[in-house]
Amino acid sequence: MPDQNHFITLDDISLSGKRVLVRVDFNVPMENGNILDYTRIQASLPTIKQIIKNNGRVIIMSHLGRPKEGKFKESCSLLPVANALSTLIGEDVKFVSNWDRINEETTRRIILLENVRFNVGETSNDENLSRLMASICDIYVNDAFAAAHRSHASTHGVAKYVPIACAGPLMVKEMDALSRAFNKPEHPLIAIVGGSKISTKLKVLKSLLEKVDKLIVGGGIANTFLKATGINIGKSLCEDNLLVTANEIIELANKQNKEIPLPVDVICGKSVDKKAEALIKPIDNIADDDLILDIGPQTASNYKTELLSAKTIIWNGPLGVFEIDQFAKGTEALGKAIAQSSAFSVAGGGDTLSAISKFNIGADISYITTAGGAFLEFLEGKTLPAIAILEECALAWHATEKEN
Repeated sequence: MPDQNHFITLDDISLSGKRVLVRVDFNVPMENGNILDYTRIQASLPTIKQIIKNNGRVIIMSHLGRPKEGKFKESCSLLPVANALSTLIGEDVKFVSNWDRINEETTRRIILLENVRFNVGETSNDENLSRLMASICDIYVNDAFAAAHRSHASTHGVAKYVPIACAGPLMVKEMDALSRAFNKPEHPLIAIVGGSKISTKLKVLKSLLEKVDKLIVGGGIANTFLKATGINIGKSLCEDNLLVTANEIIELANKQNKEIPLPVDVICGKSVDKKAEALIKPIDNIADDDLILDIGPQTASNYKTELLSAKTIIWNGPLGVFEIDQFAKGTEALGKAIAQSSAFSVAGGGDTLSAISKFNIGADISYITTAGGAFLEFLEGKTLPAIAILEECALAWHATEKEN
């Protein structure tokens, strides 16, 4: 994965008098037209202010939700975001719902365009839409790592047709943090991969195994590994069709002298609800009607010892049903151990962010990415389309600069 020297950045170019089209991540949680979390909006403010301070005009675009392409859906409109942004930045933000009329707003310093996914051709990376986006700006800035794994018009296509395409400050910061954790890590490097399904994270597990010293698995993924090793897991969530795969990963770890520590005790319940009794059980004493819903205290203690000795930690996914308090102790212990560790730590993924918020440990984690799919694909070692196109544009731009 590239470092910032592979990109053009806002510091490399003149912004004065320029129309700067910025792709941000304003995919915020909404309920009845109200924004539930302002984190992503607040994260964009330094970028917007930098452009304004340098006498540029800011034109902002983002997606919100998953509306049917080409169809207006009120619950996915960015109008509430425009109002919130005006308040946060202390300046009127002009909301433009008709993209074709953007050039009429020649005096506005800050413009927010309506949801990019209301346009036909956004998700198919349509050339005409990409050219339209390019026509309304002098400079394109991608500051939305969370959408970097998408080959969409607003994240990829537009960059082909603009004079200058650069990475925004948030993008640069994200890439630096992930590169430090994954490409240039200090060892020992420990990765924690939790969640319900091994199938969605199979490539991540194999890719991580090549890089890490220890790989901790949790949730339904851990159950699948436990069953693969012959442990009775009762009625616990498990992917039976991937038991052979789990064993293959264990064998691969052994060949590489890597460790995948599995739970020695767990917390079980008879149902997944707030009224369920939480029972601590050794791993060899699971009843046929038990559900494994968290790791046990001894396992949590073992993992804490490992994490406190780490130099780099990557965390994606909880270790249990942390939404229910009596099954949250394992994820809480793990999160607090990461926070206490002196290691450089990177955490990401929707459920992980919720756990970090619940246990109030965000201030003690080195870097928190709001990206979900992009973070996972990065960990898989995939080329992210939005990153690749920015690299291509930078190469071409640097070559032109040398000629001049």
